[in-house]
This record gives sequence, structure tokens and C-alpha cells, in this order.
Amino acid sequence: MGKPLLYDFHRSSASYRVRIALNLKGVAYDAISVNLPDGEQRADAYRARNPQGLVPMLEIDGKRLTQSLAIIDYLDAGWPDPPFVPADPADRAHVLALALTIACDIHPLNNLRVLRRLTKLGLDQETRDDWYRSWVREGFDALEALAAPRAGRHLFGDNVTLADICLVPQMFNARRFDVPLHDYPLLVRADAAAAALDAFAAAHPERVAPAAVSG
Repeated sequence: MGKPLLYDFHRSSASYRVRIALNLKGVAYDAISVNLPDGEQRADAYRARNPQGLVPMLEIDGKRLTQSLAIIDYLDAGWPDPPFVPADPADRAHVLALALTIACDIHPLNNLRVLRRLTKLGLDQETRDDWYRSWVREGFDALEALAAPRAGRHLFGDNVTLADICLVPQMFNARRFDVPLHDYPLLVRADAAAAALDAFAAAHPERVAPAAVSG
């Protein structure tokens, strides 16, 4: 069986998370770029593989996996070192809450489908950008406070967790949309610590050219 195959788009936050996770687990993979702005995710050939028509999708072990957090959970179960969530139930719940604050509360309101819908509703670019920034700020306000009691070098203590895997792509997007970050020193610190690691750096959108092969 060949290497896992990641259907990817370099600026997709969800794809970015999976690239980080694959790198952290040391899983070599090939990548196929699915150009979201051009609508390649809606093509019949892609929907035949992934009926939802989204990225990422990972073909691995004879399976087609969708949804970034489900893919990451599969990788964490199959390649347990390093673990992405703590073993202690309370610690695990805390890390999941941090990750889901990003993946479920911030990101869905700001993804490409939503922004395009706002355009169809007649909102201009300035208004759409304000929409984007407002939801990032609301989510980051909560995330900074939630993480503060137990943060260390990273969002939870001094080891990388699922929370950091979700944070780094969201921080990348916040900077793309000029969200002021001075009110979030903990998030900025955790982002910098993670981004300095090879697994995160290699997954950065600027390092991942469309149709490139990774691994």
C-alpha cells in the first residue's frame, strides 16, 4: 500500500491542522491540491470521493477519512506518540474545549463558504472583513481566558496538544485579516512556540505549494 494521500488546500485551516498532525506523527504522505477558490472541491470526481465536497480528505489504510478533527483523532489512535490529548479525563476535556473553541466556534463562521454567502447577500469587502474579525476577536477573548489558568509554553502546559494544532492555523488567518493581537499575549506566545517546531513550520501555507508532494 502506498503512502497516505492528503487532498489539501494550502490556505485551508482544516487542511493546515491535518498537515501539522501528520508531521508531528512522522507520517509521510503525498498531497493533491484541491483549489477551493476555483471550486475544484465541487467537481464530480472529487465529490465521488468525498460527498461533502470539502477539504481535507485523507486516504489512508484503504480508508477515506474526512473532517479534520476526525482525521487527527484517527492519527492519534494509530500513532500514539506524541499524544495529542492528555490521558487524564479532566485534562482531556480541557484540551478538547480549547480546540473546539477554535474549530467549532470561530472557524465555521469565517470559512470560504460563509464569506461567499455574505458576498451573495450584497455585503461589501469591508463589511465581510469586519464580520471575520469580530468572530475571531470574540473567540480569542474566550480562548485567552480559558487557557490562562493551565497554559505553559503551549496552550496546555509545556507539551503540544490538539489545542495548539488548532491554534496555529487560526492565528495565521487572524494575521491575514489584520486582527489586532495585542490583547492575546498568551495566544501569541503559544503560537510562536509551536510555530518554531519543525512539524508546524513545514505545514505552513507558504511552505506548501499546490500539488506539491510532502513527506
